[in-house]
Parts: sequence; C-alpha cells; structure tokens
Amino acid sequence: MKNQYEIILNEQEKADVRVVFIPNKQLPNEEIFKTFNYKGEGSFFDQSKMILYWGIKEMQKDYLREAGCQISRYFENYAFKSFELDCCEDLETMRALVLGILLGGYSFDSYKTKKKENVLKQVILKETKKCKITQEDIQELQIIAQAICDVRDMVNTPPQDATPEFLAQWGRDVASQNNITCKILDEKDLEKEKMGAFLAVNRASVHKPRLIHLKYQSKNPRAKIVLVGKGLTYDCGGLSLKPSDFMVSMKADKSGGCAVIGILQAVAALQMEVELHAIVGATENMIGGDAYKPDDVLFSREGKSIEVRNTDAEGRLVLADCLSYAQDLKPDYLLDFATLTGACVVGLGEYTSGIMGYNEELKTRFEKDALRSGELVAKLPFNRHLEKLIESKIADICNIASSRYGGAITAGMFLGAFIREEYKDKWLHIDIAGPAYVEKDWDVNTYGGSGAGVRACVEFIKNIVKKG
Repeated sequence: MKNQYEIILNEQEKADVRVVFIPNKQLPNEEIFKTFNYKGEGSFFDQSKMILYWGIKEMQKDYLREAGCQISRYFENYAFKSFELDCCEDLETMRALVLGILLGGYSFDSYKTKKKENVLKQVILKETKKCKITQEDIQELQIIAQAICDVRDMVNTPPQDATPEFLAQWGRDVASQNNITCKILDEKDLEKEKMGAFLAVNRASVHKPRLIHLKYQSKNPRAKIVLVGKGLTYDCGGLSLKPSDFMVSMKADKSGGCAVIGILQAVAALQMEVELHAIVGATENMIGGDAYKPDDVLFSREGKSIEVRNTDAEGRLVLADCLSYAQDLKPDYLLDFATLTGACVVGLGEYTSGIMGYNEELKTRFEKDALRSGELVAKLPFNRHLEKLIESKIADICNIASSRYGGAITAGMFLGAFIREEYKDKWLHIDIAGPAYVEKDWDVNTYGGSGAGVRACVEFIKNIVKKG
C-alpha cells in the first residue's frame, strides 16, 4: 500500500483543510456559492476559508465510503499534509467513510520509473459527544485496508514476476509476520496427493505448481474455517486458446488465491478467535507440446474422472483438487473464491460477485455480511436441470457444460460434485470474476486488482466468531 494515512480522533488539533459534506444539494447560505455558481454537485474548494465542500447524494454509508475514497484521491493533487472532517453519529456509516479514505490512498506504481509522492499524511476526525467510532475501530479498519491493498499489489504484479513460487513466497512472508504456519506443496507433493486435475493444468508451463497452505489458530477458536482460492498466475486458455484481447488482464486470474491469503492476514492481525486455513492452488495455464488437451480424461484427488472438452475451463480443475485437500481438514465452514466464469459477469454485471452452494441459509448469511461490508453480491440458484449439462458419456463429469447458458451455475455445480456429502451444507462458492479486476474506477476501487472478497469474508468470519 503506497500510503497508509494516520487517522486520529481529536477535537482540538487543526488540519490544513476542512472537509464539509453537502448532502442532497442542501447548500449553506454562503455568498461564495452564488458567486461561483456552485449547485452542490461535485467538489468546491473555498480557498479563502480552506474548506473543501463535497456534494453527496445522502449521508449513507455506501455514498460516504465512495466519497471518502474520492476525497483521498482529490488531495493527491495538492501539497496539503492533513484534512479534517466531522464524525458521523452512526458507527457503521463512520466506519465506511474511514475505510474509503484509507483505500483512496492506494496506487500501484512499482513498475513506473517516475513515482508520484502523496504529501497527505494525516486525517483528523473531529470527535464529539455523539461520535461512536473509537481508535480501536480505526485500527481494525487500517488492518483490513492494508490486507486489501496487499492483495491488490499481488493481483497487479505482472506474470513474468508473479509466478506460483512468487505467490508461495508471499505466503511465507505473511506467515512470518503473523502467528501463522505455512506449508508449501511442490509438484512431487501434488503427485503424492494424486492431484491429477491440478497437475494437468500446469503441464505446459515452465513454472512449477505450488499448493500454498496457511494456518492461523487462536487459543480458543470458535470455529474451523477453510478458504480455498484459485491462484492462476496466468491463463492463456491452454490449447483452447483465448483471443488476444481476452488474455489482457489474465494476471488477475490469481485474485481468488490472493484474496484468501489477504483474508487470513487480516484475521490473524485482528487476532480473531478462530482456526482459519487458506489454501491456494497456484499454477499457470499455458500451451506447449505437453499441454493437456480437449478429449483428455483426468483423474481428480477425489477419485472422480473428468472429461476435458475445453482447456480454458481450468480453474475448476485446480479447485476440485484443492477442495478435496481442504475437506480432509474437517472444516465447520468451507468457502472458495475464484475468478471462475465470464458467465457470472454477464449475469450479474462487473460489480457483483455470485454466491453459490447447497445451503440457502448459509448463502443468505454470507450475502448479508458481504453487503454490510460494502461488497456487492447476489445469490445464484443451483437446479437439477442445469446439472445434466455437465454429464459426460465417457467419464464421471465433464469440465464444461453442453450449453452456453447458465455457465456460472454449471461451473459452481461442477465444483459441487467434488464436495463430499457431509460438507455440502458447509460449503460456499464465491465467483468474483466481475469485481476482482477493475478497468475503470468505481466505488473504492481504482484501476487494477480490487481485493474483492476480503471485506466480505472478514465480516462473515467476524460474525461467526461473535455468534459462536
């Protein structure tokens, strides 16, 4: 993260600039607004009084989160070291504003020769008797923001550097900085584990695969949660080659894997009372003389055979073996995060993640927690008719449906075929293909990796711990 602002609660300290929100165009009676014809939309900087007026539709947490992010970016163009604003009375609204301010400080310039320094260092929240946010809340939000921005950095790192071993080293680094254990499985280990589907995807790559397994455990865990992430460090589609335009941004196919490491990093730093595992299947999907082919039949760790009809449906093959490994840990909750299907983006749009699984109550719980965190999600329904589309004539299952329609759901149902009966009600599949990588700024997301899944899952785990 390029800039982690110091955010303090202080009624007395004075900042360089004061920020005042203008909700619903309700302008104060100031002559300067008439002089400059300001109508309460966008921003207006009164330099004589050093006040930045910021138009906002309403003082609601989603609008304030976005406004906080935009205000942070606004100050990138000035030499001010600090700004101040009044606390909101509602805690959740104030937390959203602070998180937006923190995420607005993010930029990815590791590969630029000329780097722009952000002068802004301090944000002062003017504390009042009605203010409910505490310094502990701010510290928690800084931990979550740091995890999100670390995930963004990893997603944004290009494939010549971000190899499976690169992700594995990040896992080791996260483990060494927190109370976390780290286990890395190489290709020989994967062969011993009989992960035939995972290994097939990797065959044409010069970079060897890695299964990353991180574990955080508190002294008195309230639950055992296992997260699985798709870590495709690059995906050209294999022999079912993607069109060139579709290959651009495929460095982001590791977003799910990066997200689960970021979630574990945040949970460990927050010292939540939980046992949490993060499992990442890291590999490339490339072309070459040894590439796996359409018409191949692969054998998964669960023992099921898979007919390959499209090598660009590779993430589900990696996840099938990783989910098998994850179930051996006997979780109370099992969640996977993946940029799995373009069909999910078609169905829900580029801002929304899809939630799938067999347990409707669990899907609803995750949906509520995700929406509370500020991430957009929607439930997608499994149905028995779509399941017929992934039947195979020569193997137990086919890796792609026989119809183009309902592709996000059939991909989720493919994964469901590798979930054992005793874990079906404990499993959720989160398809983050839409929001994981951003081509144009929206909400608190700037160009590149967004860190999708981190806020939602941290909130989900927080509530599991709270309820026990």
